Amino acid sequence: MQPGDRGRNPASAKSVPISSAHHQTRVTVTSFSTRAARFRERWRRNPSDPARQWIRRHWPWLSLLALACVGVITFDAWLGTCGFYGCPSPAEIRAFHPSEGGNVYDRSGRLLGHLENVRRVNVPITAVPKQVRDAFVATEDRRFYDHNGLDWRGVFRATLRNFSAGGIRQGFSTITMQVAHNSFLQDRYHGRSLRRKLVELRISRLLERELTKDQILEHYLNVIYLGNGVNGIEAASLDLFGKNINQVTLSEGAVLAALPKAPSMYTPRRHPERAVQRRNLVLGLMADQGYVTQAQAAAAQRAPLRIAENEWRPSITSEASALDAVRALVDSVVPDVLKEGDVNVYTTVDATLQRSADKVMLRHIAAITQETRESFGRVGEDAQGALVALDPSNGDIRAVVPGKRTQRGGFNRAFNARRQPGSAFKPFVYAAALAAGYKPSTQVDDDPVEVAVGRTIWTPANYNDQYNGQITFARALLLSANSATVRVSRAIGERAVIAAAQRNGISSPLTPVPAIALGAEGVTPVELVAAYAPFANGGVRVKPRLVTRIEAPDGTLLWSSETQRAPVMDAQDAFEITEMLQGVVNYGTGRSIRDMGVTGPVAGKTGTTNEGNDVWFVGYTPTLVAGVWFGYDNPRQISYNASGGRLAAPAWAEFYQAGWREAKGAAFVPPPGMVSSVVDPQSGELAGEWCPVRTKQWFKQGHEPTEQCHLHIGPPEGQVIVDVNGNVQNIPNRDPISAAARGIGNILRKIIHW
Repeated sequence: MQPGDRGRNPASAKSVPISSAHHQTRVTVTSFSTRAARFRERWRRNPSDPARQWIRRHWPWLSLLALACVGVITFDAWLGTCGFYGCPSPAEIRAFHPSEGGNVYDRSGRLLGHLENVRRVNVPITAVPKQVRDAFVATEDRRFYDHNGLDWRGVFRATLRNFSAGGIRQGFSTITMQVAHNSFLQDRYHGRSLRRKLVELRISRLLERELTKDQILEHYLNVIYLGNGVNGIEAASLDLFGKNINQVTLSEGAVLAALPKAPSMYTPRRHPERAVQRRNLVLGLMADQGYVTQAQAAAAQRAPLRIAENEWRPSITSEASALDAVRALVDSVVPDVLKEGDVNVYTTVDATLQRSADKVMLRHIAAITQETRESFGRVGEDAQGALVALDPSNGDIRAVVPGKRTQRGGFNRAFNARRQPGSAFKPFVYAAALAAGYKPSTQVDDDPVEVAVGRTIWTPANYNDQYNGQITFARALLLSANSATVRVSRAIGERAVIAAAQRNGISSPLTPVPAIALGAEGVTPVELVAAYAPFANGGVRVKPRLVTRIEAPDGTLLWSSETQRAPVMDAQDAFEITEMLQGVVNYGTGRSIRDMGVTGPVAGKTGTTNEGNDVWFVGYTPTLVAGVWFGYDNPRQISYNASGGRLAAPAWAEFYQAGWREAKGAAFVPPPGMVSSVVDPQSGELAGEWCPVRTKQWFKQGHEPTEQCHLHIGPPEGQVIVDVNGNVQNIPNRDPISAAARGIGNILRKIIHW
C-alpha cells in the first residue's frame, strides 16, 4: 500500500485495476465492432456501382465462399447418406439378422437347411452366460452401457497414443461401431480410413436410436469374427470347446473374449501360450471393473486350457441332399441372392420323405456297389443312384436325391443324367396304342421277332428268352415282354410312341428307331417321373416345381413360381394304363413291392437295360409318383442278374414305407363313363371258373375284354373244389408224365383257340 493510500478502504484500492479491465474489454468490443463495420462496408455494394463490377472485384472471395458452402452441403449429404450408398432404414436395422447362409424351408415351414454353409450359429442374448457377456464388454468396450455409440474418452486416448507413436497404434471402435461395420459396411470398406470411421459413426448413432443395448450386444456376439473361419460365439464355442455357449466356464468365456483383438494371433490351437496370456489379461480386466472378484479371476487363470480335438464344421453329409438342387435353382433365378441378406427359400420338399429318401438311397447304393464287387471283383468307382418323388396333381417335388454325395454341389443325376430307362419306357408305347384305338385286351404275338434296321437285322429278346405266345396288351406289359412290345410299337409307329412320351413330359431328344419301344434313348429321372404323372392324375401333364418363392429377410418377395398343368391324355386312357400298371406291381415284374409289405393302391413299372447297366422302378399312388435309378457314372454291368424288380423296386418300397402315408381308403378313382369287368389280373381277360384271383377293373366302353381267361382253363393240382351239390373233391397231384401231358394239352388248346 502506498503512503498516500493510508486511511482508504482496501476495497477501493482494488477498484482501479477492475475498472481498467472493464475499460480494456470495452475497447476490445469496440475494436471488433469497428472491424465488423468496416468488413460490412467493404462488402456492401454501392448502389451506383454496377453489380457486375462488384462481383468481378470480389470474385476470389466469393468463389471461396461458394466452394465452402458446396463442401459443407456435400459433406452433410455424404454423411447423411452413409457415403452416398444409403443408410440402413429403421426397419432394416430392426430386421437385421447375422447371416447363417440363407434359410431353406420345406413345404410345412420346417427348416431344411441353408443356402451356404456358413460357420455361424445365431443365439439370443439370453443363451449367453452373463460372465461371457461381461468378459466381452470389459475387454472391448468398458463404457458400452454409458455412451451413445461413440466413446469420447476412448477417442482422446487413441488420439494421444497414435500421435505419440507417430502412426495408428490404437483404435477407438466401440461395440456399436463394430456392429455397424460387420453388419452393414463389411463389403464396402476394407482397412482403416477416416471415411470408414465417419460412416461407422453415422450408422452407430442410427443403431443406438433403434436398438437397445442388449440387442446391439446380441448382434455383436453373433456377428464378430473369432478366427478359424468361425463367426459368432456359439460357433466359436463349438469349434474350440466342443460345446454350446451356455455351457462354457468363466475361463473359457475369457478365451473367447480374448480373440476379437487378433483372432489369428491368439487362437488357442496354434498359439496356446499367447491364448493363456490374453485370457488372463481379460480376467484381470473383469476383476478390475468389478465383474468378478479377484479370487474368481485368480481361480480361472489357474484353470488349464482344454481345446476340442476336432474343429467344428456344419456337416454336409447330414444335410438333406435336396439342398444341392435348391441351391442350383436359386442361383439360376436370383444370382447372388445372399447379397439381399439371410433370404428365406420356401420349397415343395417334404422333410420326412426327404430324410427317408436320403437314408434309403445311401444304403442301397452301398449294397449295389458291394454286389458289383462280389460279381466282378475290384470296382474303380462306387455305384450311383437318383430318386425323384413328386405330387402328381401339381408337379411339386416332395423329395429328390441327386446321387451319392462326395462334395457339396456335385453332379445332379436326378435332373441332368440321361440314362436309358429300359422297360420303364414301355407304358408310353401302350399309351400311344390306346390313343390309336387299341384295347388292353387286344391280343399280340409274344414270339421271337426280327426287325430290319438298315442292312442289319435287330432281334430283341425277352428276359431269359421266355416267350408267351399270343397274349393281351395288359399281360405283355405285366410280363414286360420285349417282343410283344416291339410289335405294338411297330404297328402304331415309333413316331406315335415318341409323341405320346413327349406329350406326357419327356423333353430329351428321342429318335424314331425300333429300339425306342424298349427305352433305348436316354432320359433324366425327373422327366421320366413327371411323364408318369398323367397316368396318375387323369391325363394332365405337370411341370416339376421345387421352389415356390424366395423372400428377403423383411418378407419382400424376390421370386415366385406357379404350378403349370396341361391336359395331354384322355382321362379314360390314363386310367386304363393305371389299371395295367397295377397288374405289374401285383403280379408282374414289380411284385417285389408287395413282397416288401407295401399295401394299398400302387401302380408302376420296372426297367432294366442291356447287360444290366441301369435298373429302374417308377411307381405311383393316388398322391405320389416316384422313380428310383441305380447304375454307374461310367456305364457298366451292375451284376450278373441285375434287374429293376430286384434292385430298384425294393428301394422304392423302403422309401415309400418310411416316408409317406396314403389317406385311409385312398384309391385310384375311375373317370365318369367307364365300365367295370371282373378279370383275371394276370391275363387281362375275363375271369373264368378256374382263375385263382379275380379282380374288378375299369375300361372305356367297348374296351372291356370279351374272351375268357386262357391261362387258367382247369383246376390247378391239389386245389380243393366244391361242386354245386356241396361235395368236396380234391384234384390229386399228377406224376411228371401226367403234368407234361397236361401242359401239352393246354398248349394245343391255345393253338386251336388262336
